[in-house]
Amino acid sequence: MRSHVTYYNLDGSLNFVLVSSFNYHDIEYLYSPCLGATSGLGLETTRVLALRSVHVVMAVRSVDSGKNVKETILKEIPSAKIDVMELDLSSMASVRKFAADFNSSGLPLNILINNAGVMATPFTLSQDNIELQFATNHLGHFLLTNLLLETMKKTVRECNQEGRIVILSSEAHRFAYHEGIQFDKINDESGYSSYFAYGQSKLANILHANELARHLKKEWK
Repeated sequence: MRSHVTYYNLDGSLNFVLVSSFNYHDIEYLYSPCLGATSGLGLETTRVLALRSVHVVMAVRSVDSGKNVKETILKEIPSAKIDVMELDLSSMASVRKFAADFNSSGLPLNILINNAGVMATPFTLSQDNIELQFATNHLGHFLLTNLLLETMKKTVRECNQEGRIVILSSEAHRFAYHEGIQFDKINDESGYSSYFAYGQSKLANILHANELARHLKKEWK
């Protein structure tokens, strides 16, 4: 398995694209449209994957918005295989429910694309009483990846083809708090900076990807 760190902005409704089957030989090309883009790639990522006969499961905060994206793509690509499932990355209960539903669906998992979430929001606590940007941009992805990892490993063993986990970060990771990640001050409203908090969450994405890559490389030698 490989972990890739890259960055792009999506259109607001799409959290990430969960891919359950694909033409393996196209995998390098499938990722190329995502690199360095700045907007609208929620729809574009799904569309490009669908063009290559990828079965895409879109995990979205708004199911209605997800269905609109699906219908737009189906008008262009009638043969597209797209499912829409609800997921709120800021809620650990929602993440657990989504993972449980997907794992029980029997679908394989070849590629998981964890996309950036919210950016530079005013100080807000999530449903779990965690600062919203850290909860959405890092903890939600971290938990989801861990909960889906065994399904991906099972798919790798059965298909004898490596999986891909894409964790999306940002150049903003360079502009976190001067201490880096303030683990003991995540919920400190008095010292909160919306942009530093965003950078902190993006730094966490990179550290997550690096550690995951190290762990999986060791496990799958």
